[in-house]
Amino acid sequence: MLESLHVKNLALIEEQEVTFSEGMNILTGETGAGKSIIIGSINLALGAKAGKDYIRTGAEYALVELIFSLNDQQCARVREMELPIEEDHILILQRKITETRSSCRANGESISAGQLKNLAGCLLDMYGQHEHQSLLKPAASKKMLDDYIGDEAKKIKDQLKAGLSDYRRWKQELEEQSSDEKMRAREASLLEFEINEIEAAGLDPREDEQAEKKYRLMVNGKKLKEVIYAVHALTGYEEEGSAGLAVGHALSKMKALSDYDEESVPLISQLTEIDDLLNDFNRAVAQYRDSLEFDEEEFMYLEERLNVINHLKDKYGSTIEEILESREEKQKNLEKLENYEVYVEQLKEKIKKQKEDILQLCKRLSKLRKKAAQPLSEHLKQAMIDLNFLDVEFEISVTVQEDEFAADGYDQVEFLISTNPGEALKPLWQIASGGELSRIMLAVKTVFADRDETDTLVFDEIDTGISGRTAWKVSEKLGRLSRSHQIICITHLAQIASMADRHFLIEKNLKDERTVTGIRELSETEGLEEMARLLGSGKMTRAVLENAKEMRDSADRVKGK
Repeated sequence: MLESLHVKNLALIEEQEVTFSEGMNILTGETGAGKSIIIGSINLALGAKAGKDYIRTGAEYALVELIFSLNDQQCARVREMELPIEEDHILILQRKITETRSSCRANGESISAGQLKNLAGCLLDMYGQHEHQSLLKPAASKKMLDDYIGDEAKKIKDQLKAGLSDYRRWKQELEEQSSDEKMRAREASLLEFEINEIEAAGLDPREDEQAEKKYRLMVNGKKLKEVIYAVHALTGYEEEGSAGLAVGHALSKMKALSDYDEESVPLISQLTEIDDLLNDFNRAVAQYRDSLEFDEEEFMYLEERLNVINHLKDKYGSTIEEILESREEKQKNLEKLENYEVYVEQLKEKIKKQKEDILQLCKRLSKLRKKAAQPLSEHLKQAMIDLNFLDVEFEISVTVQEDEFAADGYDQVEFLISTNPGEALKPLWQIASGGELSRIMLAVKTVFADRDETDTLVFDEIDTGISGRTAWKVSEKLGRLSRSHQIICITHLAQIASMADRHFLIEKNLKDERTVTGIRELSETEGLEEMARLLGSGKMTRAVLENAKEMRDSADRVKGK
């Protein structure tokens, strides 16, 4: 159920919060007061396309927030989508629109607009002029009939979808086969070359990892040995410019001084220690150098091996596993080409058998549809009679078109209707007016009400093209529907407004010399006065108020109050 709507800086709305209740929530107001903004804000919060034009002039952003309390089915759906949900089954959806971007959140966690749209389907149903028009599409009629059948139809359509995927894949594979014998021979020759190239490498699945690891160690070992050789030479006594030779020469010169100056003796002692230390270090480096092992032949082998593996990776896959899988695939393709006639015949046989299976599933689904069409037609006809279709005839036509099978079967489903005695049944799209469509949509909704997981139904323009007794019939139907569903309905008719459990008025006002759309809940007295306005009275007379009160009393009796 939709608990509340919070809107800020959206079009003419500065900031408004509306708390809805169970049952019938009616929204009325003068033409142009901004009723469409309220419905539009709900649509925005549920993922409708948003643009910067929605932002109120002078504001940095627009914000819409919806708070839902979820039933068990809705909670399960939200968890399936891996979206956060509060322990008390509360879901807060928020949509923020700025000049450059739009962001969506569910219980504080960012979600995509796509996720939001998927979620919207289980939270509420929106019925406006656009949704009424959807009744005219054959696909909608077929879906409605399948929804009436329920799980059995869904199961068959799931099987159809999977079977059709294989069927189309195999058909495409057959179409791609070449009838040119020379071309097939060239393809077979190339496949054979590629298979031999892979097999000649004698690959092991983990070989590349092990070889690369050892190669890196050997590369580093080679560099280390080069460094140690250089250090030994620089600290030794053999090469010109080495530290050992330099210290030795310096020590010889210092010893010559000792005959002339006794104070040089300590310096000679220090230099002698340095010479000894350097000599010890040089010997240690020599021993470390000799301990290092580097097999040049093994290094060259690893380098060449890795070149072969990387060459194959460039051609056949990024890992050895993928290269080996590529070889298996090429082997299968080669076998197909070597046994081409057998392969094509087997493929044709698979396609034929798959088509037979698909047609059998279509036949089962068609049988279910034809069986369900009669009772659903009767239910919808009765619901239309309740909505003042006095002489209506209604049928659901299920026509088989075997050559046009798809994931939803091979049937063409069409709603046929006649609203005038003596007139032949015709497709809905040929004769239904806007007012009739809105009533038919309401009839559909009432028939399917107990099957829906959606608690909240939003009706916009449900009163299109109706008045008088028909309007009262629509009002009665909505009133009964509100016993099991939360209804949010924008209307211009007093008959429908009379069913309100909560009545809200949408109105325009001036604030700081700017137009502002506001919404407020009406008291019982204010609600009667608004109904009187909707009845078309220019003056609020006792008679028109009595008329409104009588209409409200009749509505209460319909709703069982």
